[in-house]
Amino acid sequence: QVQLVESGGGLVQTGGSLRLSCAASGRTFSIYRLAWFRQAPGKEREFVASITRNLGTTVYGDSVKGRFTISRDNAKNTVYLQMNTLKPEDTAVYYCAVDLNLSGGSRYAANSYEYWGQGTQVTVSS
Repeated sequence: QVQLVESGGGLVQTGGSLRLSCAASGRTFSIYRLAWFRQAPGKEREFVASITRNLGTTVYGDSVKGRFTISRDNAKNTVYLQMNTLKPEDTAVYYCAVDLNLSGGSRYAANSYEYWGQGTQVTVSS
């Protein structure tokens, strides 16, 4: 079992920045990849970014490239999402997720991830 707790969401104006954090606990040694997804009302859950736990290899969704940065601190079992130049279309609930690499699925697919946090709301006002 892996438990995930997100923090750092809130309300920000267009062009502003926020930093999300996700603290993992439990069987953290089994984590292969950590990711952030987001879901806006009426829309499907969307891949935002991922990072592998050991090598730190990062991948970003097209809509956030150049604006968001994912990073991790293995000593703290925490993954971060630095969000800059925020836009109203970034408004969503942001979820942290963990992939144990059990299914070998795509990093972009939500069903590849075995554990999820409760989500944190990010609202960008225009």
